[in-house]
Amino acid sequence: MVAATAIRSIALKMAESSVAAPKRARLQKAAMTLTPSAVKRLRQLIEGPDPKLIRVAVKNKGCAGQSYVLEYIKEKGKLDEVVKQDGVTVLIDSKSLFKLIGSEMDYVKDRLSSKFVFNNPNAKESCGCGESFTVK
Repeated sequence: MVAATAIRSIALKMAESSVAAPKRARLQKAAMTLTPSAVKRLRQLIEGPDPKLIRVAVKNKGCAGQSYVLEYIKEKGKLDEVVKQDGVTVLIDSKSLFKLIGSEMDYVKDRLSSKFVFNNPNAKESCGCGESFTVK
């Protein structure tokens, strides 16, 4: 009888602790990271009287098969992946996510040009000009 009471008491304590314990939020690694120069340039592009969102996507075009596309949009798509870093939000098109996962977005400026450059671990090959790529 004493053993049965002790077992019930332990079972109740375990049940209470599992119910009362808050669920811990799991930290997720961002689908894409942004370099400080990319953050600075993106902030310049989205600020202004009419705030905008920027979506990154991969489209079938270019000599290697696929190219990165950045576009202004008015609102987040239902399945878009949200990347927030240093106060800047970038959306990733849901259809392009698996091609961009783990990528780093950089902004490079030289004497003749300036552009966003993607360091993509999923890219198997790229064309000579660096504008398009093929995924593994």
